[in-house]
Amino acid sequence: MESLGTVLAAHRAYLLGWNVGVAGGPDLPTYRSDVPHATLNGVLRVVGRAPHDALAEARRRLDGVPRVWWVGPDSDAGTADALVGLGATEIARLPIMTVPVAEAAEVPTPAGLHIAETADLAAFVPAYGRVSGIPADGVAATIAREKAFDGDGTVLRLAGHLADGRLVGTAVAWLSHGLVTLYFVGTRPEQRRQGIGAAMTRAALQLAGERGYRRAALTSSPIGEPVYRRLGFRPVGEFRLLTF
Repeated sequence: MESLGTVLAAHRAYLLGWNVGVAGGPDLPTYRSDVPHATLNGVLRVVGRAPHDALAEARRRLDGVPRVWWVGPDSDAGTADALVGLGATEIARLPIMTVPVAEAAEVPTPAGLHIAETADLAAFVPAYGRVSGIPADGVAATIAREKAFDGDGTVLRLAGHLADGRLVGTAVAWLSHGLVTLYFVGTRPEQRRQGIGAAMTRAALQLAGERGYRRAALTSSPIGEPVYRRLGFRPVGEFRLLTF
């Protein structure tokens, strides 16, 4: 079983793949995509830095873009509370979840849904952008960053289409550090509660398993956690997500 440290390292590697700014060292790694969406610009951890110094440096590096601070088990103890005391705002607590790929539950694919890898970023990015909250005027920048993505791993993009051609589900599978980590798992709002999100997740796990990956990880939103639990994912840690 991969350690929590490996899961966190894979998460850092994915988000650093979006970076066009100053990444910094392991004590304060940051990523800046310049996409106007908070989770695509941020701080990944802080180790051995005084909170007020770390906050000031992060603000300099990420000035002018919406941003988040991921405070997880790889940050110094007390970091989140210290940052809140300095004016940051906690916006969510997100479970870090894992499952052995071979032990993930089987789920049915909804009738009429076809899931396959895609390289059509012009269709794929607006689809996940709509679900994740990327504004329309940020889609072009997101496509540009996807095309220039340069991370320590491999990105697989899965699109779910209905028989009429509508793209209704997305998932990004990130293969790095010996495991698959999932991002941008989403369903068009008008097609939710039909099992599409679960089917997209299961398809991503199957694809990764076929490539020899034995364990999967993700960071869940509150709306997605029940779905992932039904698939067999279990919490192994937590991120406290802050704005600053």
